[in-house]
Amino acid sequence: MSSRATRKKLSRSGGDKRGDEQERSAGGVVVRDGQAIVIVPTRRGAQGQKVLALPKGHVDPGETPDQTALREVREETGVEAELVEKLGDVRYFYQRGGKRIFKRVTFYLLAYLDGSLDDHDDEVEEARWMPLAEAAAALSYDGEREMVERALSAIASDR
Repeated sequence: MSSRATRKKLSRSGGDKRGDEQERSAGGVVVRDGQAIVIVPTRRGAQGQKVLALPKGHVDPGETPDQTALREVREETGVEAELVEKLGDVRYFYQRGGKRIFKRVTFYLLAYLDGSLDDHDDEVEEARWMPLAEAAAALSYDGEREMVERALSAIASDR
């Protein structure tokens, strides 16, 4: 069964009600001059395809989601960013080792401060800048495309 078939998008107010295992991650939409950073992780999608994604990763013990987002952006893209605002959560289920896992990923709008995309870690094949509107269409996952749309709206409302 494909990963897409095993995932179930949850409602905004929904959550895990059956005692499934849970994972927590956080990431960011890093923006500069109308562009966002996107990555191609070395880990492939469920069917072995390359994935275009936003930087994100697991929340470590003792770490808050916003701290995780800043750390993961630094590790996966090589850049320093600052928190602007929370964009929202993406929630879904997936299967691993025959177990159903409930995952929640919190995304933040982040402003680029400094650094080079060449300094990303070895979990990332490529990190690059992409126009926000293009990223909103090109990212591999629906929830991440929605987070870029929210970033676009937040930036537009600040003008």
